[in-house]
Amino acid sequence: MSLYFILLTASGAVPLLLSFDKRLQFYKQWKYVFPSILLVALVYIVFDVNFTNLGIWGFNPEYLSGIYLFSLPLEEILFFVVIPYASIFLHESIREYFPKLEIPKSINMALTIALIVLCVLIAVFNIDKSYTFYISLKLAVALLLALFLNSRIPRSFFITFIVILIPFLIVNGILTGSYINGEVVWYNNSENLGLRVFTIPVEDFAYAFSMILYNFLLIEQLIKWKSK
Repeated sequence: MSLYFILLTASGAVPLLLSFDKRLQFYKQWKYVFPSILLVALVYIVFDVNFTNLGIWGFNPEYLSGIYLFSLPLEEILFFVVIPYASIFLHESIREYFPKLEIPKSINMALTIALIVLCVLIAVFNIDKSYTFYISLKLAVALLLALFLNSRIPRSFFITFIVILIPFLIVNGILTGSYINGEVVWYNNSENLGLRVFTIPVEDFAYAFSMILYNFLLIEQLIKWKSK
């Protein structure tokens, strides 16, 4: 079993088992969660394949199973299912126990607009850095979509993401070279800002936030369509 697969198993096993907890009953949301995860994953995988082929990032075969699909390691494809599931589960678990955990609407609006402006500025001034440009615009679009849909999700997600960052720092830290010899995933620093938190490129934080936010927005819409 590859190191990457071990990390995915460790990340997904507990949330999957606790999905059947009597209080949470998260499995009842699967009809919304899994379609969302698969649709968002499809978009992110397409860009992942392209960026891998362009050498913007790549993978160390020493820590992989050796099975590839669409030029991506099998583990990388599973990443787009396991990590969003674990993150959504953690968010929903926090919300179950702390249902009033939200920032005020006015602060949410100000923070969202500020982040959109920041993302656009970063993208404009880093057109030559593919990863920075790509993820800045992707996050800006996700936040704009949240505003357009008048979604309440960001009001709690801005808070729960801070908790999600704890396992993120551990898992992504290992993937990018913390605690191991070399890296599971390597990055071409000429295509990003070259700024890292420990071994994690700062763009990865925006990557995680945007991917999970897209999932929440889609889940929210699926629930609304189902209730009509």
